[in-house]
Amino acid sequence: MADQDRSEIIRNNPIGSSLKAFLTLFNSLCESKDIPYSGEALDQLNNEDIQDLISELLPTLQNLPIARLLSSRTRGTLRSDLLRLEASLDSGDFDFDRVKPLLGAVVAEKHDEEIWDQVYRALTESTPPPRIIASRLQQTPSSRNLGSLVNSSERRVDTDPIVKEDLGPMYVDIPQFYEVFFSGITELESASQTIFEKCCEGSEPFFRKGWTGWPRDAQEPDVLSWLQKIVEQLTQWSQNYRRTPARGLLAEPNKPLGGSTAKRKLDVGIVTHPEALAHWSQILIPGELKSNPDDDQKDGAWFDIGRYVREVFAAQDTRRFVLAFTLCGPLMRVWEFDRLGGIASTRFDINKDGLRFVSTILGFLWIEERELGFDPTIITTNNKQYIDITRDGMQERIVIDGVVGRVRCIAGRATTCWKAHPEGKPSVTLVIKDSWQYPERQEEGELLLEVTRKGVSNVARYYHHETVHLLNGEVDNIQHGIRKGLDITKASNYRSQQLDLPRDLGTPSISQNGVTGQKRSSSQTGAPLPPSKRSRSESPIKVDPSTLPNRIHRRVIVCDYGQPIYKASSRVTLLRALEGCIDGHESLCKAGILHRDISTNNLMINEDNNDPSRSSFLIDLDLAIPIDRRNASGARGRTGTRAFMAIGALLGELHTFTHDLESFFWVLFWICIHYDRSGRSKSVGEFNNWNLGSMDELAKLKLGTVTREELFIRTVTHYFTPYYQPLIPWVNRLRRVVFDNRQGEDEALYSRMRDVLREAQEDPNLAHT
Repeated sequence: MADQDRSEIIRNNPIGSSLKAFLTLFNSLCESKDIPYSGEALDQLNNEDIQDLISELLPTLQNLPIARLLSSRTRGTLRSDLLRLEASLDSGDFDFDRVKPLLGAVVAEKHDEEIWDQVYRALTESTPPPRIIASRLQQTPSSRNLGSLVNSSERRVDTDPIVKEDLGPMYVDIPQFYEVFFSGITELESASQTIFEKCCEGSEPFFRKGWTGWPRDAQEPDVLSWLQKIVEQLTQWSQNYRRTPARGLLAEPNKPLGGSTAKRKLDVGIVTHPEALAHWSQILIPGELKSNPDDDQKDGAWFDIGRYVREVFAAQDTRRFVLAFTLCGPLMRVWEFDRLGGIASTRFDINKDGLRFVSTILGFLWIEERELGFDPTIITTNNKQYIDITRDGMQERIVIDGVVGRVRCIAGRATTCWKAHPEGKPSVTLVIKDSWQYPERQEEGELLLEVTRKGVSNVARYYHHETVHLLNGEVDNIQHGIRKGLDITKASNYRSQQLDLPRDLGTPSISQNGVTGQKRSSSQTGAPLPPSKRSRSESPIKVDPSTLPNRIHRRVIVCDYGQPIYKASSRVTLLRALEGCIDGHESLCKAGILHRDISTNNLMINEDNNDPSRSSFLIDLDLAIPIDRRNASGARGRTGTRAFMAIGALLGELHTFTHDLESFFWVLFWICIHYDRSGRSKSVGEFNNWNLGSMDELAKLKLGTVTREELFIRTVTHYFTPYYQPLIPWVNRLRRVVFDNRQGEDEALYSRMRDVLREAQEDPNLAHT
């Protein structure tokens, strides 16, 4: 950006009084140390004081609109640079002297232009060189959820342990919960009072010191029967007060609902209309019933309602959050689940607080769809869905043609992809990627824009990206856009939730065998394995406990459309596409970007000659990083596809391009085991543990698979599908190239892998069907 352009942006976007909180903190520090208030005071403060000051200043600067307008001196916007600087503060070797001129300019209340000049100087100061092997502070922590499972069974015995992690933290007894989610419903309070009074009238009232028809032992069939009658009566009475959506109660707990990958049942739920089909796409508010009040706990009703919510999210691609309820005996809670986990109201006894029960049921029946979590920025008219964007300063409407894919999870990025096109241009194919990202992470859209501008080959090309804004203009995020500022630290179980950290799945201690780049990584055969058991550990990233977790709703639109590589029309086409994706990875690395998430769903193929999309390409730069990155993003978790992770990455080595190249091998290995000629997949019991086991266990399994050639040949001969049996000698040759790579970080590995794939494409045995 030219200096003149930058000066104009600074003049048009003054800082004003935004730094008042910082100046107040500085004044307090000076008073506590009996130091005169001046810029010279900075030299009398210790590093801890300087860290407190800069930690106050950086988020303030990041949140100023101008931070998104000013350019980075490297890539993206200045805001991205400020985020990276903030993430580096907790590194043991941060030089606090580099930020003192910036602090001094703010304290002296210099002109805005000088303050921003000091910001740029602080960002361009040199930093320590990177280490080859990652410490726990460098690697982004790895976690798992159901969205990361590939070709796995949906049996509860397999998935329930991961669902518990997938649910995220669950906080109960949140103050003001009811007010946040129900206070906006017109006439709810007055109508509830009047209708509850009707319940108490007559010689045979519905309510007299409790609900008169409530079953004493609260068995499920009896509670469902009672609940149906009450809901029908409340619905009838409520029609006298306002026209309401024609919703109904689904109470068929023994009937599996459609729309799930397995036969899942639901106790009870509010559905879109009284005659709605028993399908997860029709469930507005799921409910869980337990006869025992003691089941109102994490391993009881909370977990079960979470499983139902997961199915609702999976079947409804425009849900931002889901409301739900649990009824354990007469004890009721209302829940809200989003991409951070679940939160719940205080529980109440419906037989003691009949008015609140009436108000809750009427709320469920009356609440508008956008307050039930449906995305208001996805507009439906005449059976057509679309979003409006501003691109290059012009309004543009993008019509959604259909869902391409949706990750089945609760807590996490929850990525949804839609095939789409600009309105009036049906021949122009686009893909919209919608996800919930930690604010600490660099925006994928900015990275993709940089990659496209650099002319990187065989990577999906940029069209547009945005942070989603709600109809009131506010950024859509969980803490404010959904939870409206509800404070989870006031939950009755907040302390126990903080202590109940997930098991450490991906951060084993680092062996000293790989301190320099000259030694072979643990991905090479013959490397020592770690002990089989690891002690439980805390998160490897230092996070300020006073900062509540958050996720921001973002969209990226690309102009390349394809199918996952395993849907290739022939074996030769598959190998050619894999070669093209390796080309894309090399091109990406030469542009200074490391992908880090090579998987079956991130390698795409396009065999439509009339489609201008690339014939094969990489997608998903969510976990991509600049190769010269010094510090982790600071984000609290990472969802990876562990079945394809390199052995060294599983063991905690700093991720390099050779780990990604190994992942290409595992993608091909996996496809040959799990897919047939038509691209249909199957679950293979022997490999379910690759999804479900720990990182250490998976590293052992993989190393045992590839170390001895005779064992490898026996394994692939037994497990490769008949269609892929002719690939056995070529996959074995690829194994030798990848795992006998004695050169360490040798970029020639790209060409050696491509040579094998090109030779294989000439094999006449692969051309036969």
